[in-house]
Amino acid sequence: MIRKVVANADLALDGLTDGMTLMVGGFGLCGIPENLIAALKLRGSRNLTCIANNAGVDGFGLGLLLESRQIRKMISSYVGENDEFERQMLSGELEVELIPQGTLAERCRAAGAGIPAFFTPAGVGTEVAEGKEVRLFQGKPYLMEYAFEADFALVKAWKGDEAGNLIFKGTARNFNPMMAMAGRITVAEVEELVPAGMLDPNAIHVPGIFVHRIFQGAHYEKRIEQRTVRPKNTPL
Repeated sequence: MIRKVVANADLALDGLTDGMTLMVGGFGLCGIPENLIAALKLRGSRNLTCIANNAGVDGFGLGLLLESRQIRKMISSYVGENDEFERQMLSGELEVELIPQGTLAERCRAAGAGIPAFFTPAGVGTEVAEGKEVRLFQGKPYLMEYAFEADFALVKAWKGDEAGNLIFKGTARNFNPMMAMAGRITVAEVEELVPAGMLDPNAIHVPGIFVHRIFQGAHYEKRIEQRTVRPKNTPL
């Protein structure tokens, strides 16, 4: 068995160079690879293309890399929580490709499954369809979308073992499993790292064969993207 453990986030990013395309897991701020994003910022890698459901928030998540101008292009579905993202997009500093959320997920999944392209009704007749092939199936138009190609997939799991098997917890099981299967090099950070054989095989969400490097994260802030509370003593 190949032991895939590395000591920290910086070593896990070995070989990542300027201009590469990265998949970055998470939904909002839930399940984002906080340690890997911080390490990317310190490394100073530039001209990156990031495939992620969203672009973090100001000062956190991928927002850190936007602030340091390390991202050249964002391929995302939802970007409404980041003022710096908006400023860079409107000023032309940042290239942006907005994709329907289901299409984004399927382009990740298709890459991991070895499917080069697929057809979807999402986006037909809109700007999303510009320059893309449209075919009729049973009289209904479908748009052809290509699977993503990513040099690295950066994901975060709740628990993993030394063989790279991953278990996600709650909503963190969002884009992470699909992206973990799709990167040429997949790096996983986990909250708890255990010896191989300690995980229940029936509970594993991503088999270790898809994961190339794994490490235990040092700290997780786990911010809430939009915190909503009710006044004290208000009836439920």
